[in-house]
Amino acid sequence: MLYLSGLLFLLAIILFWTASRRRRRIGLPSGRIIYSDTNDWGPVEKPFYDRELGLTGKPDYLVETKGHVIPVEVKSSRVHEGPYDGHIFQLAAYCLLVQSQIGKRPPYGILHYPNRTYAIDFTPELEQSTLELIEEMHQNERRKELSCSHDIVARCNRCGYRRACDQKLL
Repeated sequence: MLYLSGLLFLLAIILFWTASRRRRRIGLPSGRIIYSDTNDWGPVEKPFYDRELGLTGKPDYLVETKGHVIPVEVKSSRVHEGPYDGHIFQLAAYCLLVQSQIGKRPPYGILHYPNRTYAIDFTPELEQSTLELIEEMHQNERRKELSCSHDIVARCNRCGYRRACDQKLL
C-alpha cells in the first residue's frame, strides 16, 4: 500500500511538472484556462462574436488570473525586432471581444512567439486605433475593388481570396 501511494505521488509530481513546463513553453500566465482554441487542453470552443463591432474571433487561450481575463495568442513564426503590428491588432481585437462577451476589460494580452513572449498593454490608445482599423476594414469590404497592400509571396499564398485575386504574387 505504501509503495502504491508513493508511486501515485510520483506520478502526480511528474504530471504537474509536465503541465507547468508546457504552460511556460506556450507563454501562458499562471491562472485558470477558461477558453482554448486548441485541442491540447480540451474541446475547441465556439468563436466570440460582437454584432455591434462586426467582429468575430477565437483567441488561442483565455486565462483567468488575479481577477482578470487575459487573451493569449500563440504564433508559430519567430520574431526578431518585436511583435508585428498585425499581431498586436489581432490581440487587441481579442481584448475587445473579451470585454464585450465576458464583461471584463483585459489590462493586457499576451503574444507568444517561439523565441519570445510579449505582454501588450490594452491601453485606450490601442483600443481606439483598433476600433479605427476595424471600421476601415468594414469600409474596404464594401468597396468593389481593393489593391494588394503588400509584396510578401508567402502571405499572398495563404490568402483566402487568392483564387479570385487578379493581383496575386508568384
